[in-house]
Amino acid sequence: MVYGLSSIVGRLLNYLLVPIYTRIFLTSEYGVVTELYGYVGFLMVIFTYGMETSFFRYVKEKDISAMAAKTALSSLAFTSISLGTLMVLFSGGIAEAINYASHPEYIAWFALILTFDALSVIPFAHIRYKEEAIKFAGIKLTNIAINIGLNLFFLVLCPRWIESMPWLEQIYDPNMGVGYIFISNLVASAVTLLLLLPEILRIRFGMDLQLLRKMLVYALPLAIVGFAGIVNEMLDRVLLKYLLPYDAETNMSMLGIYGACYKLSILMTLFIQAFRYAAEPFFFAQSNRKDAKDIYAIVLKYFSVIGLAVFLLIALFLDFFKHFIGTSYHEGLVVVPILLLANLCLGIYYNLSIWYKLTNNTMKGAAIAIGGALLTVLLNLLLIPSIGYLGSAWATLVCYASMVIVSYLWGKRHYPIAYDLLYIAQFVILALLLFGLDAYTSSRLFADTPLLLYLSKGLYLLMYLGFFGSKELISRRSPSIR
Repeated sequence: MVYGLSSIVGRLLNYLLVPIYTRIFLTSEYGVVTELYGYVGFLMVIFTYGMETSFFRYVKEKDISAMAAKTALSSLAFTSISLGTLMVLFSGGIAEAINYASHPEYIAWFALILTFDALSVIPFAHIRYKEEAIKFAGIKLTNIAINIGLNLFFLVLCPRWIESMPWLEQIYDPNMGVGYIFISNLVASAVTLLLLLPEILRIRFGMDLQLLRKMLVYALPLAIVGFAGIVNEMLDRVLLKYLLPYDAETNMSMLGIYGACYKLSILMTLFIQAFRYAAEPFFFAQSNRKDAKDIYAIVLKYFSVIGLAVFLLIALFLDFFKHFIGTSYHEGLVVVPILLLANLCLGIYYNLSIWYKLTNNTMKGAAIAIGGALLTVLLNLLLIPSIGYLGSAWATLVCYASMVIVSYLWGKRHYPIAYDLLYIAQFVILALLLFGLDAYTSSRLFADTPLLLYLSKGLYLLMYLGFFGSKELISRRSPSIR
């Protein structure tokens, strides 16, 4: 609960900056933020190359536990510092290649952010391994507090205070614009690394080359999985700029709208992120139990039910959640229900992926992810020129749904788990039917009567929760049914 709460609170606080961004910056300016953080997603996978999961895999072996931590830390330190240095040295050329020739400083700042964040991966993983959840949460929330505080200072307070406090001109440049978002991130990442320094000193640096080879053999396929996953998650943010059939300014504006509307899947994203923080070490910890497969099946069952409830909550009350972003971004709201379902499928895939991690079949996991990435690329290339960012949303949903199906079928052969598919299917069908019914009644019956409109939406959500409650009540009274 502490891991989940820290993740949810941290991400929620970070997301609260989005209303500020979408009211301060033009849609094209926010497009810059959307695009550059899309690149960061790709680069973070390269900087960390699956070493965190490899750490969890080998640190549980008592004879090599300490050396596994040292080796992972040392490996990431060497590679991240080397890659970060190269990015700084060639920042001008990189900036020119992605059409930001006038802002090479953006590349240098992100190089430092990536380096600091990569160096923090193993210390954070070590804290999770030792189950020091309060420490983990405290450092994570400190990072968020610094990031938010600096954003508010530079973007909200400085523009108001600059006339009455001329000394602010020494640290504030009104022309910096979105650059202050990146600077705030950089400072927060640097402070986080400093707070993790005691943990780094506790782990200490050291290298066992034979162990490193084993860890890399395990990790690199996961890096491929991660990179393919980022293709699925972030590629649309990169391609929209080049594939939309408008002028450069309009394309960046559409990118900004899509990026802002993507943020409206906040509750689903937070739910999945919190789940992932707790699930991976939990799944590995349960792997030696006789009833491990039963546990995995139960987790997926309730994860799916709760995830569908989150989908309904946001999709039914989208007229409320849309005020999270500025009105100039509302034209893209049509993508939100599609992206909610896509992210739910991604969460289901995280549950199903345990089979290849426990059986050391990470290459098969890589194959699934690569297949999904290729499908994402193909669908984006086909759909964006004709239906714009709506095509990106559909591509994301089709990709993740396909990965769920393939992972389930492949997992049945290598690590069969008796997932309660009939139970899950009932809730999927019910959620989609209620969503469709709401779309009909909202546009046809209650469009002009807001009170009845929201009462109907609340009723649909209660129907879903009531169905869940009745199913659980029946199953607990009749254990054999369960």
